[in-house]
Amino acid sequence: MAEATVHSLGDRVERAIERHADTPGEIERGEHEKKPHNLRRNVFWLAVTLVSLYLVFPKVVDVFGSWQQITRFSVASLVTMAVLQVAVNACMWDLQRVALRASRWRPVIASQLASNALSNIAPGGGPVGAALQYRMLVRAGLDGPATVSALTAVNLLVFGVVLGLPVLAIPALLRGAVNRSLLQAALAGLAAFAVTAGVSAVMLATDRPLAWVGRVAQRARNRLRGRRAEPVTDLPERLMAQRDQILDTLGPRWKRALLATVGRWIFDYMTLLAALAAIGSHPRPSLVLLAFCGARALANIPITPGGLGFVEAGLTAMLVLAGVSAADAVLATFAYRLFSYWLPLPFGLLGIAIAPRASPQAAV
Repeated sequence: MAEATVHSLGDRVERAIERHADTPGEIERGEHEKKPHNLRRNVFWLAVTLVSLYLVFPKVVDVFGSWQQITRFSVASLVTMAVLQVAVNACMWDLQRVALRASRWRPVIASQLASNALSNIAPGGGPVGAALQYRMLVRAGLDGPATVSALTAVNLLVFGVVLGLPVLAIPALLRGAVNRSLLQAALAGLAAFAVTAGVSAVMLATDRPLAWVGRVAQRARNRLRGRRAEPVTDLPERLMAQRDQILDTLGPRWKRALLATVGRWIFDYMTLLAALAAIGSHPRPSLVLLAFCGARALANIPITPGGLGFVEAGLTAMLVLAGVSAADAVLATFAYRLFSYWLPLPFGLLGIAIAPRASPQAAV
């Protein structure tokens, strides 16, 4: 039974990775979901979502029941977490604007806010959110095929960087460094930013390191999946093809797009670090990084909207493994999810409200 569960989870993770490389398919699936003849399918997935939420409901209640301890956070720490999440979104807006080669911010900001909110509230919301963003951008005057290419490049770059983040934890784990203050938490985040940007730039600019990573990942995947899945034989070639697709779309501004992508994840990671430091919990930043990446992986498996329940349960458990007390892990998870998941949801309505209507697109 355990082996079958691991196999099923592996299938889900692989499908999640493949979806990020198939934005045209995501948009098509999102449009398909709205059709009347898909009512039975939608009801089925809604039932799956409700059952999943029922299973993780106790953990959600546990996490959000900790709101009464919000007084443990100073006003400054709450403001810090809010500013960091604004920075997360600003990085995404800049990245998408560069990829779309758009001269105006408004269509990009409006469509990202709306699609992000829809993706986080609809069962299996990724395709529906992608379709909504595509429609809003095209309605604002952007070219349809160019928009698909741009969103594909953004998805590949964003997902590729977060997949590489756990590697940064290895040197710190060997060093055994311990974080002792909010300032050191910020410095740890800045160091992660610099290293991730440098490594990612090498991967985008040269072939050999990316091909090596592809070969190592391919061997590891085939060994872990064993005989229960068809072996992958072309991962290095696929990685380089997707890298070329990203560079073709971004053009000479790929370095700016890369910095925005790295910033999107590092500011998010620093939000979690800030939540822990604000309540006096100081685990190794490297272990927190591993917990953060694990939580992001759970959020990308479309069982519940935005990984609701699974992220709370997984992040809390991983923070405990990182050395955080159970009570502090629950409270830090509450604060992190409050700012990264719940508070952005109402801004989806703002995105729809401020979206331009049939305006001509001005290319950069």
